[in-house]
Amino acid sequence: MKNVAIKLFLGMFCLALLAAPVMAGEINLSAAASLKDVLNELSDTYAKDNPGVTFLKNYGASGAVAKQIENGAPADLFLSANVKWMDHLKEKKVVDEKSVTTFAYNSVVFVGKPELKVAGLKDLAKLNKIAIGSPKSVPAGQYAEEALKKAGVEKDLEKKLVMAKDVRECLMYADRGEVDGAFVYKTDAELMAKNVKILFAVPQELYSRVTYPMALTAAGSKKTEVGAFFKFLQSDKAKKILEKYGFIVR
Repeated sequence: MKNVAIKLFLGMFCLALLAAPVMAGEINLSAAASLKDVLNELSDTYAKDNPGVTFLKNYGASGAVAKQIENGAPADLFLSANVKWMDHLKEKKVVDEKSVTTFAYNSVVFVGKPELKVAGLKDLAKLNKIAIGSPKSVPAGQYAEEALKKAGVEKDLEKKLVMAKDVRECLMYADRGEVDGAFVYKTDAELMAKNVKILFAVPQELYSRVTYPMALTAAGSKKTEVGAFFKFLQSDKAKKILEKYGFIVR
């Protein structure tokens, strides 16, 4: 009888193991700073429906994050705020080229103190300090720099520009009153601005469309759970969350 009981127990234990959900594992997510809030909600939403999944997140300037990945930092999925840094990792064969797709779009605006009489790029010459993401690594700064050049006002502002490590820092400088205004993404301005407001939208014809490409890394492409989350990011459910944060999905 004792042996029969032991066999029954072992049999039930094995069945329980088979019925238990498989623990998925960690997903290393590396992305542009401007995607932090929306990706936090997207990953939280996904984790609720997939309890075995956990996320390790790394946010920063797209160029800085891309360099980290290139130098061996763990990453399964990369989302950039421009095509340039995605192309860079494609050339280095760090991302799975076949997986590259567009995640969302955005636009560049100029924020400043509500009382400022600034309605366009040509009005910026009368300001003292203007925050801009360092164009070498911050896509928001690259877009703004492109617009300043096309508008023919770049030289007028050379000594007025204050470089920031990412677009969120630009907004912080403006909100704290450390600068008169800043070039930021519309989504960040609408979501986070406290003491400043959008003074004008930078004309789209002056800069390349703000495009967020995403791709699996070489390591991430081999993980089933990463592929499943990547697919979720392209779903209608994910797009509704993106739109809630002000991103453009078409």
